Amino acid sequence: MASYLAVVVAANYTAAHCPPLQLAGLAVPLGAVATGLTLTLRDLLTETVTTATMLLALAAAAVLSAEVASPTVAAASALAFLVSEAIDAWVYARLRHRSRIAAAAASNGIGLLVDTALFLPLAFGNWALTPGHLLGKTLSGALSVGLLACLLRVWSRRRR
Repeated sequence: MASYLAVVVAANYTAAHCPPLQLAGLAVPLGAVATGLTLTLRDLLTETVTTATMLLALAAAAVLSAEVASPTVAAASALAFLVSEAIDAWVYARLRHRSRIAAAAASNGIGLLVDTALFLPLAFGNWALTPGHLLGKTLSGALSVGLLACLLRVWSRRRR
């Protein structure tokens, strides 16, 4: 839970205070990179905590984010995370019985699209950073799902 809170707060801090990376000719905000990781962390938390606990974590992240980011970024983030993570959780729950990795990949993909569609216009009033946001979230989401796949394989081997 602590890692989830830390990554959400880091995403909002960097969105408000750090210049974007330049990658493949795109401005990729560090907050977007962190956000891709939060979606995978949320999927992992689904396995161990209740929905009520997840909502409390999201509320705590919003309060902490308000301390480190501008009020506009913190409010946009809270709304975007609430909606995107609810959709992410729904997709993950529907697919996890088939494959946790496929469920995490699919739910991350949908979650990052929804998060970007809500966050950018609310936080910055435009869509200018959309390509960089999508790239950053996709790369970090893919890396975190890949890491999750590796960890699940190791964990399942140790259980045998």
